[in-house]
Amino acid sequence: MTNQKHNTSINYQRDRLSYLWLALGIVLSAFVLPRWTIPLAVWLYPIFLLRFVRTQPLLRGIPLVLLATFLLPVFELQGVIPIPGVFYYLEVFGGAVVTTLPYLLDRVLARRLGGLLGTLVFPLAVTTVWYLFALLNSSSGTFGNPAYTQYGNLPLLQLVSVTGLWGILLVMSWLASLVNWAWEHGFAWPRVRGGAVLYASLLALVLLFGGARLALFPAQGSTVRVAGITPSQALIAAANKQDSQNIDALMSGEGTQVARQLVRQAYAPVFDELLALSLQEAHAGAKVILWPECIGGGTTLLQEDEAALLTRARALARTTGTYLDLGLCELLSHPVQSSFFTDESILIDPTGSVVWRYQKAHPVPGEPWNPGDGQVPTVQTPYGRLSNVICFDADFPGTLRQAGQAGAAIMLVPSSDWREIDPYHTQVATFRAIENGYSLVRQTGNGLAMTVDYEGNVLSASDYFTADPQVMVAYVPMQGVHTIYATIGDLFAWLSIAGLVGLIGVALARRRKAGEAGAAEPREEPLPVS
Repeated sequence: MTNQKHNTSINYQRDRLSYLWLALGIVLSAFVLPRWTIPLAVWLYPIFLLRFVRTQPLLRGIPLVLLATFLLPVFELQGVIPIPGVFYYLEVFGGAVVTTLPYLLDRVLARRLGGLLGTLVFPLAVTTVWYLFALLNSSSGTFGNPAYTQYGNLPLLQLVSVTGLWGILLVMSWLASLVNWAWEHGFAWPRVRGGAVLYASLLALVLLFGGARLALFPAQGSTVRVAGITPSQALIAAANKQDSQNIDALMSGEGTQVARQLVRQAYAPVFDELLALSLQEAHAGAKVILWPECIGGGTTLLQEDEAALLTRARALARTTGTYLDLGLCELLSHPVQSSFFTDESILIDPTGSVVWRYQKAHPVPGEPWNPGDGQVPTVQTPYGRLSNVICFDADFPGTLRQAGQAGAAIMLVPSSDWREIDPYHTQVATFRAIENGYSLVRQTGNGLAMTVDYEGNVLSASDYFTADPQVMVAYVPMQGVHTIYATIGDLFAWLSIAGLVGLIGVALARRRKAGEAGAAEPREEPLPVS
């Protein structure tokens, strides 16, 4: 009687169809990764993997899930993650471990907690491990986070203005443990009604909040015309083809003066076209003009040629009354911290003054330059408070939250992508706009350029591979909004960590209590054999 009184755990039974659920989980998980994303699949695949793990011995179920979540991305992420050799496999394996850990924690803890309390283990574990992975892995940030698969579901995405990505993760992953809890109770409605109503109420509240934010508080007020420009593909291809070897030599510090002269000649037409397009868009009414990031955008400049380019750009900004944001890569004459290369963005105001020089804070793994200090600049202008980061920086919510705290209205993101990561990387950046309450303009070479307002509504978009030269024009709100996330940051993630630690404590306490009860229970003497 004592054991029955204190044991609230679920007795997991073997399932004859267990390997069918594993197969379904694996098939659905193929549509979670950037190339073939199906948003609904991200809600469904954990249901079947969790069912498999719960109906298999621990030392069989977990290794199989780990293997599956490693092998599938190894093939599907080829080209998406630009890391060479063994480091690519290590990166993918790290992601597989992060994906598998919540299943392990659920398998160990949920059976000891039982009931609705036990259903919280999996969602809290998913939120915890993905947050800690982003926090501790400075090379990739939130890249690959499952919440990004929900791009386009604007009512759901409004949740990130309060909780960041972590609220979406918890809502999605809680469905898997609740369905499994109901499964283990035979889907008997009287026994599972409470959990079903609780989850349905939570999901309805989240979607109602998002729908109300979109319907009742749309982005409004005065707008400013912003233009993003990328030079023609033919010019970029010709410059890159002509001087790829010279650039490689100069980046390694082994280039000659002849190589520098060849690079200058190759990229001069690119800068001529960028300035010509900038003048064209300024005459058309643009007050803010954005160039792409240098990589893939062809804006590679010798350090000794910077002064001449800035003279031309400052004159253009002054005569047209525009803010001009230049994405540039500079080949240095002398190394800075052993690097001969910088990736930066320079903002020029209508007086011709340089407002800021921002260096990319988060290089993509393998990029051959040193990161900047990560201090995100902002400046008040007649068109709202402007801010600036570069490309991969937008995968790091903590970096871009600086601009939200500073009250930025428009975030400028010069960027450059590649076919395998297009349009996923642009979609990732739009989450930062909703989180922090500013509009975001991402001008992208080799990818999808996009402008969104602070609710994630697409104001303009232009595909590099179908528009040549690529010009994106948008009318962008000059005011942002204050968001809870900009103030509290990742508090929701830390509360999830605290919740998981609390559940571990409860599970340990119950185990200890059950052990003491078992030890205190008198043993029955065996009957004598006649």
